[in-house]
Amino acid sequence: MINAIHWDVEPTLIEGWDTPNLYGLLFVSGLILGYFVIRRMFRKEGIPDEKLDSLVLYVIVATIVGARLGHVIFYGPYWGPDGYFSHPYNIIKIWEGGLASHGGGFAILFALWLYTKRVSKKSYLWILDKIAAPVAAAGIFIRLGNLVNSEIVGRETDLPWGFKFIYHDGSLINMMPGQGQIFWDNVMVRHPSQLYESLAYLSIFLFLLFLYWKREAWKREGVVFGWFMILVFGARFLIEFTKEPQVTERGEWLLNTGQLLSIPFVLTGVYLLWRARKKAAATAE
Repeated sequence: MINAIHWDVEPTLIEGWDTPNLYGLLFVSGLILGYFVIRRMFRKEGIPDEKLDSLVLYVIVATIVGARLGHVIFYGPYWGPDGYFSHPYNIIKIWEGGLASHGGGFAILFALWLYTKRVSKKSYLWILDKIAAPVAAAGIFIRLGNLVNSEIVGRETDLPWGFKFIYHDGSLINMMPGQGQIFWDNVMVRHPSQLYESLAYLSIFLFLLFLYWKREAWKREGVVFGWFMILVFGARFLIEFTKEPQVTERGEWLLNTGQLLSIPFVLTGVYLLWRARKKAAATAE
């Protein structure tokens, strides 16, 4: 008999109410932690709090809107009874779950570009270096929220730390494929992929803080953000191998949607580190 962790956490906080829930609480906790981290960075460099308040607004709106639209565009379902294009009002039902980190990533990058033009008046890489560790911190809590919701589950495993996802009423996950979305049968034990990713982001968060504060990487534009891109999306690429595909039609792909979207982010990080190193070498001469 395979040992497993029985996971039957009830995500709601108030019986009979879908919201507020643990996912939302964890999501907000990540944003709060990120806020205090970046506030300390701003104060270290003498940036007034007013500019931080504007940054928070830009990032929160971009995160929620971008992550939701990313899920809608990249994963669907697009048509049918539950399709977003058939019933556009379902797009705003963010409380029902469905956020894509890549969509949030694209939206945040755009929002930060607007922020540099309208508020900070500093270079784009300057603000990207500041936002890297806070975004990693938010990722820690978002993936824990996915674990609480028993969503984005892993593939079957016989490892001793596998999770047996059980609904609060005692039934096993036992959904059937439909409407372009892949659900899961009643496999007993699965990889806790959400926990893998959360722990990866925790390690990356601590590493980025070390770079910023101990190695003073903030003085070399692009270094902190470059490492962020390589590590976060590199981890995402690898951990995807332990996950069930989220879209039925893509279940047989060699690389899934999340992995394909991660590749350009990783390559961008490599370029930023190369650029920073080249600039440092030129300055030394």
